[in-house]
Amino acid sequence: MTHRHSPRFLKIVEDARSRIREISIDEVQAKLQAGEKFMLVDVREESEYAKDHLPGAIHLGKGIIERDIEERVPDPSTPMVLYCGGGFRSALAADNLQEMGFRNVLSMDGGIREWREKGLPLTLG
Repeated sequence: MTHRHSPRFLKIVEDARSRIREISIDEVQAKLQAGEKFMLVDVREESEYAKDHLPGAIHLGKGIIERDIEERVPDPSTPMVLYCGGGFRSALAADNLQEMGFRNVLSMDGGIREWREKGLPLTLG
């Protein structure tokens, strides 16, 4: 299922991407396999997270992440990888978290759609 995004939305995503760091699906998988310690944060809608998500991921949807991040992740140096459906919402969320002072935030390019396409593990429900 391919989403068609509006030009204005894509413009703000590209602007955010100019300020953030992105990480590939393969790099995230390698970090997980190596046992690296980082927060894996699903920024999709609650219903999307409830269907399936990456193993070990916590849910902080794009609509609430800025409000709730400090309660869930009090240390602004905590390593975090954010992901969404395709890497757009996570890029916007990463940009906002950096603006709030979080210094070690990555956005997973390709999102859960590419993760699924590669046949990587998911937690259902």
